[in-house]
Amino acid sequence: MNDQGKLDLIIKNGTVVLKDEVRVLDIGILEGRIVQLGEQLDENIAETTVDAAGLTVMAGMIDVHVHLNEPGLGEWEGFESGSAALAAGGCTTYVDMPLNGIPPTVTVSAMQQKLDAAQGRSQVDYALWGGLVPGKLHELKPLHEAGVVGFKAFMSSPGDPSEDAFREVDDYTLLEGMKIIASLNKVLALHAESEPIVSKLGLAMRAEGRSSPADYAASRPIIAELEAINRALFYAEQTGCALHFVHISSEAGVKAIVGARERGLDVTVETCPHYLTLTAADLDRKGAVAKCSPPLRDEAEREKLWQEIAAGHVDMISSDHSPCPASMKEADDFFDAWGGIAGAQSSMELIIGEGHVKRGIPLTLLSRLLSSAPAKRFGLHKGKGEIRVGADADIVLIDLNKPYTLETNHLYHRHKHSPYIGETLHCKIAATYLGGQLVYDEKRGLSARKPGRWVR
Repeated sequence: MNDQGKLDLIIKNGTVVLKDEVRVLDIGILEGRIVQLGEQLDENIAETTVDAAGLTVMAGMIDVHVHLNEPGLGEWEGFESGSAALAAGGCTTYVDMPLNGIPPTVTVSAMQQKLDAAQGRSQVDYALWGGLVPGKLHELKPLHEAGVVGFKAFMSSPGDPSEDAFREVDDYTLLEGMKIIASLNKVLALHAESEPIVSKLGLAMRAEGRSSPADYAASRPIIAELEAINRALFYAEQTGCALHFVHISSEAGVKAIVGARERGLDVTVETCPHYLTLTAADLDRKGAVAKCSPPLRDEAEREKLWQEIAAGHVDMISSDHSPCPASMKEADDFFDAWGGIAGAQSSMELIIGEGHVKRGIPLTLLSRLLSSAPAKRFGLHKGKGEIRVGADADIVLIDLNKPYTLETNHLYHRHKHSPYIGETLHCKIAATYLGGQLVYDEKRGLSARKPGRWVR
């Protein structure tokens, strides 16, 4: 209680998603934390009361795969617009990737530039990834000591040709980097596609004048994902390095990683909303706005991924929000268009809508995928990822009975393109609270304050 013996906020009558059950409960909040959970808490002990009757109340999403592209890329997404989109989408903490900013976060100096860019400009809380790239092995320990949550490496080209950009690892850097990261007790996140396979296939197709969306997808087959996964798993067996595989697009990829976990490796798997809601047919229909790597797969593969989720084999779902200026999505040759999907604002609505409203997957499982599992994997679980007494009051209110069609004017991210525009989303974020402070409301929009802070 505060000096007046009152709570700051009570959220009443909501259908609350806890770790193992869903119940109608009131949530009492004081000084940014949940201090009471119970039925019919006394409204008189709260400075403010919010009636969440008819709404589902969940822990805010923790999106561990976001590219906000600062510093150095002024025309791209930044912390202000990117975090606004995340808040409107029910995300209360994100982890920013070490690319595509210039400089990338591969030194402590570059990390400090990113922190300076984020200071006072983020709607929600944030943490940072460090990068594993050739020639910078000596920077891993200083980045660890400076507070990154883990390290990210690309096993295929990140696609930026500029001299100062992030670079993919060679086998030596990957192996030696894993040894160091294991000694630091950190996690290495991997973009797992075989560069020799995808680069040769891409060159061969372009030489034949093949440059359609279908050709691009065919140049990055599932076997390229599997080869990289299995090579990294072999290195992990030799080094003891904990691995996290980002944006896995195939059932076979999930099964390879789950099999390694069953053999005793410390390894987790992430997939993304676009692999669960879009297909290769959408890539052909929508064009470069739906281009990503690995590419969208067919309908059968999408259904297999949902089966892996329902079986509990996937550890988490993240957006891989990878925005760019709209002009970079325009190219006569599909291979030349920027490969990244701008979708951070829609992640939670897509997964809750498609997963629970349409498919009946339990909200407790989806909350684990979106919130508690990423918090635990990357060391944020002491305060985040669940609705429980003692946790940060990072809370999202969702209307499961409010389908709507996403339109351009709904988007808060900087460049108003998304493959989900024109699609029906089967639920709606009603409000997002960060530490008990309202940061987004569907009727009033964003809070004027930007209370987001760096979480080490």
